[in-house]
Amino acid sequence: MKLKKVFFIVPLILLLGGITSCARNLRNLNDGTFIGSGVGRNGNIEVEITVTNGKIVAAKVLNDKETPEIAEEAKNEILQKFLTDGTTSQLDTLSGATITTNGLLDALDAAVAAAQGLEASDVSYHDTECDIVIIGAGGAGLVAATEAASKGAGVIVLEKQGVAGGNSNNSTGGINASYTKEQERLGIRDSKDVFFNDTMRGGQYLNNTALVHKLVDESARMVEWLQSPMIGADLSDVGMFGGATNKRIHRPKGGGAIGAHLIPLLHKAALKQGAEIRFNNRVVDIISKGGRAAGVKVRYKDKEYKIMAKSVIITTGGFGANPKLIEFYQPALAGFATTNNPGSTGDAFAMVEKFDAALVHMEQIQIHPTVVKGSGFMISEAVRGNGAILVYKNGTRFINEIETRNIVSGAVLRGKEKSAFLIFDQGIRDSLKVIDSYAKFSWMIEAPSIKELAEKAKIDPQALEQTVQNYNQSVELKRDDEFGRNPSSMERKIENAPFYAIEIEPAIHHTMGGLKINTEAQVINKAGNPIPGLYAAGEVTGGIHGAERLGGNAVADFCIFGKIAADSAVNYIRFK
Repeated sequence: MKLKKVFFIVPLILLLGGITSCARNLRNLNDGTFIGSGVGRNGNIEVEITVTNGKIVAAKVLNDKETPEIAEEAKNEILQKFLTDGTTSQLDTLSGATITTNGLLDALDAAVAAAQGLEASDVSYHDTECDIVIIGAGGAGLVAATEAASKGAGVIVLEKQGVAGGNSNNSTGGINASYTKEQERLGIRDSKDVFFNDTMRGGQYLNNTALVHKLVDESARMVEWLQSPMIGADLSDVGMFGGATNKRIHRPKGGGAIGAHLIPLLHKAALKQGAEIRFNNRVVDIISKGGRAAGVKVRYKDKEYKIMAKSVIITTGGFGANPKLIEFYQPALAGFATTNNPGSTGDAFAMVEKFDAALVHMEQIQIHPTVVKGSGFMISEAVRGNGAILVYKNGTRFINEIETRNIVSGAVLRGKEKSAFLIFDQGIRDSLKVIDSYAKFSWMIEAPSIKELAEKAKIDPQALEQTVQNYNQSVELKRDDEFGRNPSSMERKIENAPFYAIEIEPAIHHTMGGLKINTEAQVINKAGNPIPGLYAAGEVTGGIHGAERLGGNAVADFCIFGKIAADSAVNYIRFK
């Protein structure tokens, strides 16, 4: 169950004859070779460019620590577009490799800056002040920045990594919402009460009911906010996810990954509304003034500076990439792989000790059942929601595939190999765009028949054929007598060649615990009182998801409470 890390050097070189424009102005380039660095998923990505007669003539990746199947695809595509277009400013990230491609773009931009004799950012940060400072440029931070700036607040967002998005970049599902216009358009019957009850049941009734009601009540309005011209998100596809009674996870057309679609839109919206985002700026402490959050201390390179602010919003994410904290709160999870990006280390918890901030549900840590074995890369729950089944190596099903993540993960781990296989066909692949990215990364075993698929995957062929036949009969009957699967997730038989298998294992995915907040996203102290000027949203908070988060509720959480935190902070400033 330990994460297998791969480190390698790629001598990838492209000749870039006569590039004349880049994200950074390419005038006044000095001749020579120059190195730039960006932050990838597993560490720094370094590139080298060569300038002759004031023009970039070659570029190569010096080294990185990215996963080979993803990194090779991403780097080749980005460098080829850099060659063809002569720019990094308008390049799209590769679905499923957002952090890798953003890191490479940052590295190229930094190398160009070095050729001009400039700092990568060309900014000298010093003590300053603003209305609202936001710690973290993940999904919650970008939503909060967009909303606060749109209301006229002066906003500075500080991100310790070199890219925006955090864990939200890797989100492949969507946003849960009930009683929406999209559901009505598609003839889906749902209600706030059913959404509330599903969330509470999934969280084993440990959830803070007031926070869950807020999540549910604001969900439809949040979908409309994301679809508004200010953001421009496509949330037209509505599907089934684990733990849900009805179809309510909203995602891009064709079932595309929500993170790769939404984060760039939020990033652009925040900047357009006037927020300033500073990358590679690590917040090391929150400043207290008379018990009020009054700003932050920041480290940029080898220097520290202060930003005084009228309010502070914490959106630093969870601690799923901090093995020490994971083991402290859940010793049984020591050594598990993680789907989290390297920035999810729980930095905020030490910063709020001076405020006597309360923490809640820190021991509630979710493992995701379908993570590519040995990689830490997650296969979307939507694959099961659209009809895939899970089998052990002996070829038999063993669980209702769209049960909550803890139940499915536990069932996988009870198997002899501690892993299992997702089985699906071309029809299911065609129904979900995100699956195409898995094919690019060679995660899928493919065969023209179930028997040949089983042989390739070293699954019992006879048993798998019988399992698929039995499941297809259940689809016809719209009734899963064996495991009680919801008929709404059984709309497709597994019958159209080619057929596919992905070997999966559970890995640490989400930390449900964190800072205690109220429905206004105010951080609460141990005495039960709001801490003046301090707000939080997203995975850094606790109480919303209880013991287990439903797929699709993370995006709902960070969007809804990110917006609430911004509105509360703006109101606090106005009436302070």
